[in-house]
Amino acid sequence: MTGIRELAVLRREQVTPRMARVVFGGPQAAGFASLTPDDHVKLVFPDPDGAVRPPTLAADGETLDWPRPFPPTREYTIRRVDAEAGEVWMDFVVHPGGLASDWAMSVEPGERLWVAGPRPGEPVDERFDRHLLLADHTALPAVARWLEELSPSVSAEVAVLVPDADDEQELAVRDGVTVTWYHSVDDPGDDVLGRHLESVELPDGHQTYLWAAGEAGLLKPVRRWARARGFARGTCDIAGYWRKARTRNL
Repeated sequence: MTGIRELAVLRREQVTPRMARVVFGGPQAAGFASLTPDDHVKLVFPDPDGAVRPPTLAADGETLDWPRPFPPTREYTIRRVDAEAGEVWMDFVVHPGGLASDWAMSVEPGERLWVAGPRPGEPVDERFDRHLLLADHTALPAVARWLEELSPSVSAEVAVLVPDADDEQELAVRDGVTVTWYHSVDDPGDDVLGRHLESVELPDGHQTYLWAAGEAGLLKPVRRWARARGFARGTCDIAGYWRKARTRNL
């Protein structure tokens, strides 16, 4: 993951009861670039004793040299980059006991955080005129940005699983874009997104790109569906962001 910079917290906003937004800025935000909606960065947090040990740029000018032992870090999606305003947005799912969650809920304007990355991602090939997006709550920031940046010539079908109706967000829905919300309080099974896919049609004459992210177990039925329908490397991206057994470490 290339690039390391210290960003200042400009403000904190509560997006939904379980989602907080931290907006970063400061001199080192200049030139911050993110090419794809699911670009992510490593946030470098202080050690328990308060010491901060960010990586340094290696001699090749492209890679990072990380200190040992490895500092406390968490990976987060970039919700939005506003170059004109000099702002970088990141959204955090908040829950008791999480390192990044606790930080996001208590941070004050003026505090600083070291941010490593993002590694440049590959935009989806323009030949895909239909995007199929599936996500849980943790991948909702990427979905929200994806729809904001979606080309007018591309249609999208979206399914998102959130804890309950209060966690739904207003997304950039337009003609050609449909969003279906599922609530884990009503349907806690791991096959929610897989069952959604059983009703999805892949219309002739269109090239569909599949993107899915969230809890690893939730994505198992998605992977099976994708394999059965011939999705291969370059036509899909399915990424496990977390595992239920590791919830306390988020």
